[in-house]
Amino acid sequence: MASVSEWSGVEAKALRLASRRSVREFAADLGVAVRTVSNWERLGESTRPRPDTQAILDTALSRLDPTAALRFEAVLSGDGRKVASLARGGPRLWEYETWAEDIERAVLAAAGQNFTFASDLLERWRTRWPVGELDDRGLYLFARTATLAGDLLRDRGVLVGPLSASRSYADARSVFNQLGVPRRVAQLDLSLAVVREMSGDLTGAATAYGQLAGDARLSDRDQHRARLWVGTSLDKQGLHEAAVPLMRSAIRGFDELNEPEDWGTAHQKLALLYRGAGDLEEAARMIEVAQSASGGASPMQRVRLDTARGHILLSDSASLGEGLVLLNGAAATAATYGMSHQLRAIERIRGILERGGAAVQFV
Repeated sequence: MASVSEWSGVEAKALRLASRRSVREFAADLGVAVRTVSNWERLGESTRPRPDTQAILDTALSRLDPTAALRFEAVLSGDGRKVASLARGGPRLWEYETWAEDIERAVLAAAGQNFTFASDLLERWRTRWPVGELDDRGLYLFARTATLAGDLLRDRGVLVGPLSASRSYADARSVFNQLGVPRRVAQLDLSLAVVREMSGDLTGAATAYGQLAGDARLSDRDQHRARLWVGTSLDKQGLHEAAVPLMRSAIRGFDELNEPEDWGTAHQKLALLYRGAGDLEEAARMIEVAQSASGGASPMQRVRLDTARGHILLSDSASLGEGLVLLNGAAATAATYGMSHQLRAIERIRGILERGGAAVQFV
């Protein structure tokens, strides 16, 4: 059994690491202040806990299970590789499994626009351990968690700032880069470009999309998505003619890959391009194609489709009433599911319509 003749800050820290406790948890176990434990670890050999605390540390050491006692001895042995490994207070095997399961549950919840539940599932893991305490498996799960959290924040319109989609994506990108997973890094570059577009930086977004459209790190599908989004960025700048071939190229690519959801989304964006260019007949035809591909659309997809179709109908005085009905329905669904970015876009369309202008492009 491990033993200590006299405790110093070094032995106290070794005991904390062996028991896999945070400084706060270790202090609570011993009944001392967090600052006291921090001082022990900072001063090392030059500090000695009080006699009554020495006795508490002896008791804590005697209660370690055999595996933890071996960890304690390994930490004190001075083997740097062992110390680095044993110092980690990261997840245990069963926690990795539960974490991965909760990520998949969050994906399903997000698909149904249950943003609150999905966020709760992700945050319980994202904030559980400092990144420095995770091994490669934990880092991979952390990066996936941060990516999904970014998707949720993006869909809710929380785009910039310390607790935003851009911050979550940047955190995930940093970890995937550290792990050497180039495909994931490129996918996050694509997500960050989407945030730039949604934030109004159309020129910067178009440049980023253009670079990623031919990026070999990305799958064919993601390269086609980047090409489509170059087109949407150009369209929002009024460069309709330049955008059309890019969008049609993406549509052909999605068709060849048998990606019906992306194919339908591309037709929706092409419909909005024709609306902006004043070709309402072609816009109506393209939105019908998009709706035919929607199948079991999620609430998010329904809001986007109904807003796009309403947007087109509002451009013709003969279909103004029908367009308002669709827009009002889309707004109600967006409000129900907390889709604040889509709701803001709908309100902008309404505002411009009330002022007698042409409706703005829907994001």
